Amino acid sequence: MRAMDIVRKSRNPHRKKAMDYINYICDPFLEMHGDRAFSDDISIIGGIGCIGDYSVMVIGQQKDRNFGMPNPEGYRKVLRLVKHAEKFKLPVITFVDTPGAGCGIEAEERGQASSIAECISTFSGLEIPTLSVVIGEGGSGGALALSVTDEIWMLENSVYSILSPEGFSSILWKNTNRKEEAAELMRMTAKDLMEDKFIEKIIKEDGGEIYNLKNEILKFLEKSYSLSIEKILKRRYDKYRQILGG
Repeated sequence: MRAMDIVRKSRNPHRKKAMDYINYICDPFLEMHGDRAFSDDISIIGGIGCIGDYSVMVIGQQKDRNFGMPNPEGYRKVLRLVKHAEKFKLPVITFVDTPGAGCGIEAEERGQASSIAECISTFSGLEIPTLSVVIGEGGSGGALALSVTDEIWMLENSVYSILSPEGFSSILWKNTNRKEEAAELMRMTAKDLMEDKFIEKIIKEDGGEIYNLKNEILKFLEKSYSLSIEKILKRRYDKYRQILGG
């Protein structure tokens, strides 16, 4: 299957959304709202849930709300929730599904760039286990803000990249019609990113992905609780040093 075919699958409006996974995986789930500064961004869903015997903080980008494109208050909500999780020693699990952060003058006026940067910085130093799962489209800083985590997993038909193939084609060749070629060059599919050692796991989409994902998350949580915080931080540091070529 060509990369652009997988991009189209990742954008399918009938694809399962973050809330579908949260509702299945967590029992119960208590949603938390607001950034305590401006408003509650509905494209970010977050709260405390139970997965088996484990209490966790779960955060997801809901693709059918503002196209899954959070505004600054959404990322500030994420910051509030992960700091709460760190205080109470709750592992953080994020579901990534966005073409990118909300754009526009108002978002920039309210500090879009700085809120994303603060998310990236905060996630990199959290003294708790963290996991992100790309369930659809993971695009640009809007996705990166939720995925500087101990492990990154991707569903089989998801993509993760610095920008869209259309944007890549437009910048490189001044022509969006070469998006098929751009998608291949970008190495944005789960298979590509696994080969490049950017992600740790691919979840097969065979009709049972929600069930399979829950089992894999339980294994991740069990493994994480056997590690010291010092070892978790060292592994996270080494992971991103390798990605950055250091």
